Amino acid sequence: MDEDRFNMSLRKFLKHVGVTSQQQIEKIVREGGTGDATSLKVKMVLSAQGTDLNHTVEDEIEIG
Repeated sequence: MDEDRFNMSLRKFLKHVGVTSQQQIEKIVREGGTGDATSLKVKMVLSAQGTDLNHTVEDEIEIG
């Protein structure tokens, strides 16, 4: 395995996930899709085709 290539590819993926996730969360909040809620419960599920990877992260984002 080429460690440098793997590391760069992984960082690119994580950056893409972070940027696009933030955009989608901001969009739903700005469009009023959260109603009168003061926080947004979020969950991210990571899986990888052909593997047993199933990682879930749950948290709460304060919005008001």
